[in-house]
Amino acid sequence: MDEASRLRILVLGYIVRRPLGGGTWPTLQYALGLKRLGHDVYFLEDSEDYPCCYDPQRHITDEDPTFGLDYAARVFDRTGLGNRWAYYDAHEKRWHGPCVDRIMDICSGADLLLNVAGINTIRPWLAGVPHRAYIDIDPAFEQVRQLTDGDRRARALQHNAFFTIGENIPTGKARVPDDGIPWQSTRNPVVLDCWQATPPPRSGKFTTVMLWDSYPSRDFGAYHYGMKSESFGPYMDLPRRVEWALEMALGSPDAPRPALREAGWSLVNPLVPTKDPWSYQRYIRDSRGEFTVAKHGYVVSRCGWFSERSAHYLASGRPVITQETGFSDWLPAGDGLLSFSTPEEALDAFQQIDRNLEHHSRRARALAEEYFDSDRILTRLVDLATRGPAVIRDPE
Repeated sequence: MDEASRLRILVLGYIVRRPLGGGTWPTLQYALGLKRLGHDVYFLEDSEDYPCCYDPQRHITDEDPTFGLDYAARVFDRTGLGNRWAYYDAHEKRWHGPCVDRIMDICSGADLLLNVAGINTIRPWLAGVPHRAYIDIDPAFEQVRQLTDGDRRARALQHNAFFTIGENIPTGKARVPDDGIPWQSTRNPVVLDCWQATPPPRSGKFTTVMLWDSYPSRDFGAYHYGMKSESFGPYMDLPRRVEWALEMALGSPDAPRPALREAGWSLVNPLVPTKDPWSYQRYIRDSRGEFTVAKHGYVVSRCGWFSERSAHYLASGRPVITQETGFSDWLPAGDGLLSFSTPEEALDAFQQIDRNLEHHSRRARALAEEYFDSDRILTRLVDLATRGPAVIRDPE
């Protein structure tokens, strides 16, 4: 990349506050992918003004970032970003990390910020960045929040470019309310060099990492948007109908674990495979493939959402069986990736993979390379985000 094309880009994410491997990779790959393209990249995170630092050792959420700061330092050191991150603790009004002494200069010289998931406050030192992109990773639910949560909308309006991984929203195919924001499509970037594709173990389980309930369901207009718990019912007895072991690294204290075990599901503590980014990768590699349902809200809205976790399975050469959300409008299903809308379709998908596991493994990696390569996704994202400011309409 020539110097004229090189931008200083701030990636705003959620690593210190949520120090778990599965959640680290999505934000981390924005920073790694942009650095790979030759940009001058820094990762910044904000504590917010309420207690939101999760400590998996103490199993509590409070204002103390000690565990998360140590975790982040290890992650960034190992991935080559060791001197390119900082964390602002609003409770103590102080910065942490290797960029503390020059953080204001870094921010004042930035060309673009990417607020992944929109979960970082735009403080005064970020408000002057000329291009500020808001990236929605929770489509359908995000659009409802924009219409019902004034604080959330005010936060979004601090940005001047807007992206969603719900690729059917910009095309008008999704069943979501019009929030007046000119969403453009994007995808979760995968830095392919970080994911080695290996032959899946024939004795491995079909696995996934999931939350039963992430937050309360949403109702808006004629639509109800629920959690994975509302999608799961028809598939509860699936382990009794297939010959392969099915396992979930299952979060949420209210998940019906006894009923799931009785139905034949293998359950593991999600803190074990998600201890760090590399334990998470090992869990995927040890799997035969992924079987997962989607949030009910993604399904009924047909927003086109596709999980970054499922993209990681694909990149690792692990076939994915996942519930249809409209993603097959842009991501071809049938080889390496199989979609379902009924239990019978899910059963057929298992049988197809069993008949030719090696073929589906190769196709899984090929799909990751064609549709989730960070080089292409982030080049397009930077180009669109640095064009003129978006025009926001009043909601209809």
